[in-house]
Amino acid sequence: MAESLQGRVAFITGAARAQGRSHAVRLAREGADIIALDICARASDTLTYTPATPEDLNETVRLVEAEGRKVLARQVDIRDDAALRQLVADGVEQFRRLDILVANAGVLGWGRVWELTDEQWDTVIGINLTGTWRTLRAAIPAMIEAGNGGSIVVVSSSAGLKATPGNGHYAASKFGLTALTNTLAIELGEYDIRVNSIHPYSVDTPMIEPEAMMEIFAKHPRFVHSFPPMPMQYKGFMTADEVSDVVVWLAGDGSGTLSGTQIPVDKGALKY
Repeated sequence: MAESLQGRVAFITGAARAQGRSHAVRLAREGADIIALDICARASDTLTYTPATPEDLNETVRLVEAEGRKVLARQVDIRDDAALRQLVADGVEQFRRLDILVANAGVLGWGRVWELTDEQWDTVIGINLTGTWRTLRAAIPAMIEAGNGGSIVVVSSSAGLKATPGNGHYAASKFGLTALTNTLAIELGEYDIRVNSIHPYSVDTPMIEPEAMMEIFAKHPRFVHSFPPMPMQYKGFMTADEVSDVVVWLAGDGSGTLSGTQIPVDKGALKY
């Protein structure tokens, strides 16, 4: 099959492992060179799952290069505006253009809304919403300047379409991304840059933490009804690669009529 993204450049955040790595590798397989970042460290003591490491990011680099593509990878916190802007500038200097942005980096925490600490709230909102806005702000001028149009894929969540008890700060951040997506779709239309959001559900990544979920459900049994099974995959999680199928499609020309669209990647779960 012909490489559908040959000659294009894609910027992926949260690229060291899981969904981000999968998106980077799959876009490279379609012919895109890659700019990749990840914090590769614990973003806050309030996050209990194991963070990605520099070695994880190095493995993403190896896998992208194994697809025959070039990659610029760097440890960057998307809350760090100067570092974000520098990475974009260095990427454009190296690759001469920027066509695709996959705003994937994000974190997940647990707790009822009125019991959250300031740090819990500030971490999730600061990374998922404000950090994604900083990413967009750093990348969009380069995409406009390149003059090639392009595609932005904002990775929201099923929690950006449907309320989820036990992680209201996460849901608030992901609903916020939906609003950013729809606004940008209008603002960037004149530059032929499309902006869509995807809303994955139950993807098998380290962020899921089944033990933490079970603890919440044990304390508050009614919450479990807000986390439905997937009709097409009743037990178990989706793979990151299944989400990448949608990301690759949105990055390419085959989805050229879509902008300002929210796509549930949930195997029907939100219909419950």
